[in-house]
Amino acid sequence: MKIIILGAGQVGSSTAETLVAEGNDVTVVDTNGFLLERLQDRLDIRGVKGHASSPRTLIAAGIEDTDMLIAVTQNDEVNMMACQVANALFKTPKKLARIRATDYVDYPALFSADAVPIDVIISPEKLVTDYLQRLIMQPEVLQVLEFFDGKVQLVAVEISEQSPMAGQPISKLLEILPNVKMRVAGIFRQDQVIEASGKANLEAGDEIFFIALTENIAQLVKVFRHAYQTYERIIIAGAGNIGRQLAKRIEGNHKVKIIETDARQARFIAEQLKESVVLHGDAGDASLLAEENIAKTDVFCAVTNDDEVNILSAMLAKRMGARKVISIIGKASHVDLVSGTNIDLAISPAQITIGSLLAHIRKGDVVKVHSLKQGAAEAIEIVAHGDFKTSKVVGRHIDKVKLPDSASIAAILRKGEIIFSHKTLVIESNDHLIIFISNQKDILAVEKLFQVDFNYLL
Repeated sequence: MKIIILGAGQVGSSTAETLVAEGNDVTVVDTNGFLLERLQDRLDIRGVKGHASSPRTLIAAGIEDTDMLIAVTQNDEVNMMACQVANALFKTPKKLARIRATDYVDYPALFSADAVPIDVIISPEKLVTDYLQRLIMQPEVLQVLEFFDGKVQLVAVEISEQSPMAGQPISKLLEILPNVKMRVAGIFRQDQVIEASGKANLEAGDEIFFIALTENIAQLVKVFRHAYQTYERIIIAGAGNIGRQLAKRIEGNHKVKIIETDARQARFIAEQLKESVVLHGDAGDASLLAEENIAKTDVFCAVTNDDEVNILSAMLAKRMGARKVISIIGKASHVDLVSGTNIDLAISPAQITIGSLLAHIRKGDVVKVHSLKQGAAEAIEIVAHGDFKTSKVVGRHIDKVKLPDSASIAAILRKGEIIFSHKTLVIESNDHLIIFISNQKDILAVEKLFQVDFNYLL
């Protein structure tokens, strides 16, 4: 595909890197020539310096025969205008835009074909808020992702030394929870993938990815995490869009406090929230954290717009006794920097946003894309189409599908019924499949496998 990306920031550059690796023809537009030069030094892309919504800039970037426009500049209005220009002047087939402000996102009629013609809206704030809410609702997990409209979740958990599964084969799960259907998708040991067969022995410290019905996740997590306990007391550092939306969603079931440095913003948020306590202060102030019983806090969640504030306040909260600390980190280099520190979860909004973008870019009928292990692995939901003649997967037993060694089918959604995969299961047309891919290099091969023969389209 020929793709133009507007914006060479964290999301734009990471998206470009993924798309180039998958063989697409990518052009990146930005007003910052230095960013473009750095990107061109490491990627096979074309860079165009100029204003993203300018017709002349778009023509220079090759908009006239582009298959897709991805507008991810820092400015919502620029992204919207660029899509408007691309549609009105060049009839660009598909337009994706990152829209941050809830003032826009809350009015979907604004993005109709007769108004601002954007085919897919990506809202990082909403995506990150959704993700944080799932982490709070499912205690003790490292990652929690939804498939099949939320009916199924893929969860990552580190096995504790006290877990009854430590030193045991995966098959022992059948003895512990005989009535819970699940599938182990992958196991990472010291960042190396090990085979997820029933005979595989688990060790304390292993990171296990498993898929189960959402209602059964807690039962499974308790087996792997000996000290499992639901979260009750939550402190959120930062009362911006993410902090406010997260508090609104969870305040009915949790005791929520928000710390905000800006007095006017704190008053504004206090008027909007019904049960949360809003404090005007510095989340990095040890005396304030002590006053608010940080040692008895279940989750400290740092979601300000400043990476340094998020990192330092989360580290301080953990040192002062918070049970779990989560930090939003914008720069990818900062995510790597906190690896191995006492921050429990470092979340990259860019990685979450890219997953949402890729679901609309990938070949085949891809419904969802989730990045795992900071992009080292991936889980996708994809739909099978065709018949035995026109498809390489339909009408075949799962063990006969020629998937790469790093890929495995975990579950299938068929006419509303969820089926956990087994070797003799035959794939049917319109099945939704969850595929776990532990080596990102094999993603393209999986997508090609699910493409139907041209005759199917006639």
